[in-house]
Amino acid sequence: MDRTAADPMAGRVLEGRYRVGARIARGGMATVYEATDLRLDRACALKVMHPGLGDDDDFAGRFVREARAAARLSHPNVVSIFDQGDDDGTVFLAMELVRGHTLRDVIRAQAPMAPTRALQVLDPVLSALAAAHHAGLVHRDVKPENVLLAEDGTIKVADFGLARAVSAETQHSATGGVLIGTVSYLSPELVVDGRSDARSDVYAAGVVLYEMLTGRKPHEGESPIQVAYKHVHEDVPAPSRLVAGIPPYVDALVARATARDRDLRPADAQVLLHQVRRVKVALDHGVPDDPELTSDLTPAVPSQRVGADDIDYVRDEQAPTILAPEQVARGGARTDDTSEIRAAGGGPRTRRSRRGPLLLVVLLLLAVSVAAGGWWLGEGRFVSTPGVLNLPAADAEAKVEAAGLSFEVGGRAYSETVARGLVVRTDPAGGEDVDRNGTVTGFVSRGPERHPVPRLSGLSLDRAQASIARARLSYGAATYRYSEKVGRGIVVRSDPPASTRLRRSALVDVVVSRGPRPVKVPDLTGKDADDATRVLRQRGLQVTTEEQHSDTVEEGDVVSQTPDEGTLFRDDVVELVVSLGPVLVDVPGVVSRNADDATALLEDAGFRVRTERVDVYIGLGVVVRQSPGAGDRAPRGSTITLSIV
Repeated sequence: MDRTAADPMAGRVLEGRYRVGARIARGGMATVYEATDLRLDRACALKVMHPGLGDDDDFAGRFVREARAAARLSHPNVVSIFDQGDDDGTVFLAMELVRGHTLRDVIRAQAPMAPTRALQVLDPVLSALAAAHHAGLVHRDVKPENVLLAEDGTIKVADFGLARAVSAETQHSATGGVLIGTVSYLSPELVVDGRSDARSDVYAAGVVLYEMLTGRKPHEGESPIQVAYKHVHEDVPAPSRLVAGIPPYVDALVARATARDRDLRPADAQVLLHQVRRVKVALDHGVPDDPELTSDLTPAVPSQRVGADDIDYVRDEQAPTILAPEQVARGGARTDDTSEIRAAGGGPRTRRSRRGPLLLVVLLLLAVSVAAGGWWLGEGRFVSTPGVLNLPAADAEAKVEAAGLSFEVGGRAYSETVARGLVVRTDPAGGEDVDRNGTVTGFVSRGPERHPVPRLSGLSLDRAQASIARARLSYGAATYRYSEKVGRGIVVRSDPPASTRLRRSALVDVVVSRGPRPVKVPDLTGKDADDATRVLRQRGLQVTTEEQHSDTVEEGDVVSQTPDEGTLFRDDVVELVVSLGPVLVDVPGVVSRNADDATALLEDAGFRVRTERVDVYIGLGVVVRQSPGAGDRAPRGSTITLSIV
């Protein structure tokens, strides 16, 4: 069946650039299509938000900001984001097209996987998550469907930022709220109170590892609520209960990553990655059991934790075993039972040469010296730096000194994942070789790096951008809006508001004034002056009036206005000229006058004259009646009617 046949998106060109092709996948929040970037002539993938979400302005705004933040995450194991757009309400992301299949397909075909293979797949996934956690991003939807295996073998993690945008909008709960993400991979804290951090991604990665090892999800139920309940109240079982032969330290690794108490989990994906590599070294060397490694990885009660595994870095290569001098001496002390020969029958002993035993002793001493020198110049000269991340400085110092090294605090550093006052990193790092009696320098966490948004209102856009940079934040975008109080080009406010504390390089948007909103001036000539004044004031304009006689415009109507067209701004003035009607003139009295004289007199006064004969006309040509009458006032130019006999 052709999936694109009934899809209205197929064939559309978004923003005049991206031609939508076949549908690749569909999820709860978006649909992914194969597409062509017409501008750059390359294939890409388009993730198109479902209309119900894209129409929500608040959600779309968060989605855009998180997409921009995720686009700044550059890592070989992260699907790259190329562009973001909104085509008449269709919100979309343009991203790297990864041809291949998902980890879900691999699990269906290959699970249960050998532990070595499972960790080989998980390693780049954790590497991608570690880069995100270092940048302050939490994925929130780690699952096999979001792990892509390209045709060339590259493993990439998709959907960074999308789940974050949704979680900012939606409260999660296990009692009637909305659970964002696949319920099988939700951490207990997400189910209980909807809050997550890097350790929630660690939990999901541990569940993915369990699924690769066993071919099954750790918690199953008849409904999502039942599965969520098990995440909160039941531990993830040991993979070896389903698949025989899995070493105990692999069980411990899964238990550590999926501990229900997030304080018992690795602090972030970087810590889990080092633990995975430590286990992989043991697997690569065929170690069936390592009680010390198993003990280090097994979650402990927080008060009993000494931080041995929060972070024990290990080398990927195992150094060859070199016997210590005492081991060589013990081995060389063994002698052959036939080294001393006696004559049969109890006769006199044969004379033995002293050269043989003496040579043996010399060779033995040489072997001991060579072994001791090699041990000292090689492995014996160095000790492995103990892992002390997430420990208070005093505990870290005690642990380092127990290994025969010195410890000093070298300074303080910000960390998104390590609590304030705990060791965030060491030099040399945990697991690295250091000379015996050497010094380990520890750096103590200052907690998450947060910077307040500076006050930007009243600044020009250039000065606002400079102020954002000085605050160690990043300029996002400007939205232009009309303002009656703030001049054109001046920042009205910031988003987030001033004094909001953000992580380093977080985006700050600004609203910039376009100046006062233009007001279109209507032509009100000939309209009632009161109505015209009301219309203009409703548009925020001021009105002045003056009165003027008009022979053509009725009294009370607008004779003219200034300006009579174009645009003004709020509180600008429109001048109206209001008609007083025509000028009134006293009508001269012309009764008893000759008709010609009467006509001339009235016309000189500005009137028109109309004559009519009375019923009994006798031809005298004398005015016997006028209308209007003498002493009346009439508009200049109006008609006076004369009756003649």
